[in-house]
Amino acid sequence: MSAQAREILRGVQLAPSILSADFGRLREQVMEVLHAGARVIHVDVMDGHFVPPITLGPLVVGALAECVAAAGAIIDVHLMIERPERQVGEFLRAGADSITFHAEATPHAARVAGLIREGGACVGLAVNPGTDAGAYTEMAGEIDMALCMTVSPGWGGQPFMPGSLAKIPRVREHAGPQAALQVDGGIDEHTGPECLAAGANIFVAGSAIFSSKDPAKAFTAIAASLQAPAAGS
Repeated sequence: MSAQAREILRGVQLAPSILSADFGRLREQVMEVLHAGARVIHVDVMDGHFVPPITLGPLVVGALAECVAAAGAIIDVHLMIERPERQVGEFLRAGADSITFHAEATPHAARVAGLIREGGACVGLAVNPGTDAGAYTEMAGEIDMALCMTVSPGWGGQPFMPGSLAKIPRVREHAGPQAALQVDGGIDEHTGPECLAAGANIFVAGSAIFSSKDPAKAFTAIAASLQAPAAGS
């Protein structure tokens, strides 16, 4: 699956974050955005330590893995947790196709990347807004995706941090040309195209999609602003 995941991550993709979904209708809402053309489903995992909230775990990934794969899409897990090396195995077994961890969360970044790679998933590395983009330099050859946070991690619905636009090219410089560049936080029809122009190609949107009365319509509108692939492409 990692080859398919890498291919998907090479393109311009809008990735709905289920953190903002209605959990009473989670599978239904995920299917709505998959039918609208989503090829990356973003799962935010928080442990109450690295960031204050506690959110999703491997059981949710496992519950969605079959329907996401059947749609030709991938599950992109964002670990906002301390010592991710202790947990990546569970998410791999649950069906994660790409796993991103934070540079600030472990002193063993190379080990975490190796565990993810050995498990057959794509490797992502994230940095907080206050962390210098140079954190990517030593890991440039080990990652498939760099995640530039455009809000402080931990809560959905935060406004986009305008200073992030200047950081995106620096992340690209340090992460290398082979890595996908993802942005996460405050992404909508206005901020998404700005990030695209700055060099990002994967755009995580949560509340802008799932807080809408019609998530599929919201997805389509933001995807159109990015000229993202349509359903079936």
